[in-house]
Amino acid sequence: MTTAEILKKLESLGNEKMRLHNKKNGAHDNQFGVKLGDIRKVADTIKSNHELAKALWETGNVEARLLSTLIIVPKLLPAEELDSMVRSERFTQVIDWLYAYVIKEYTEREKLRETWLLSDDPMTLRLGWSLTSGRIARSPEGIDIPAILDRIEEEMPNAAPEVQWTMNSALAQIGINHPVYRERAINIGEHLGIYRDYPVSKGCTSPFAPIWINEMVKRLD
Repeated sequence: MTTAEILKKLESLGNEKMRLHNKKNGAHDNQFGVKLGDIRKVADTIKSNHELAKALWETGNVEARLLSTLIIVPKLLPAEELDSMVRSERFTQVIDWLYAYVIKEYTEREKLRETWLLSDDPMTLRLGWSLTSGRIARSPEGIDIPAILDRIEEEMPNAAPEVQWTMNSALAQIGINHPVYRERAINIGEHLGIYRDYPVSKGCTSPFAPIWINEMVKRLD
């Protein structure tokens, strides 16, 4: 399939309800409003196709970029190009798929993590904290957790909403996975109060760090 053919296919799958949902959550107007499951089905028919993925990304279309994250070949992406991709997008759904399917297991992710944590771009900074959260949970060796807690306590209140979300995740992962720092993580969460009143569906865990930490620790016991 060509880029034009895929765009036509995606457009045919769109609907107004999904477009409004996306817009409410920060998407720009270059979108069709396609359900995520339908994008996955299109990806299944294409498989991996690096050049097509790059062409789809260049369209700037929300669904084309989401599809691109599913068919791109991460090992063929230079770190500089991946950095540029992140900086060119402002919809968190696209950024989070890029993290989940490309960046999370990217060979040079640690170098990117260190660079992005010093960034003033909200999306690279969001991903820097996503990668840090992953390190805290899965491979904390070499991570200065007290320094991370200091930074969260100082910066999170005034961080962009896109960044607050993944900083909060890092805070919660510290409390969940590192008992020696659990009390401090909970105290920081209580003091900052971010997501204290966040609405959650029945049966779901609140993103408010103290509740999140205590609930997950309870499940681990």
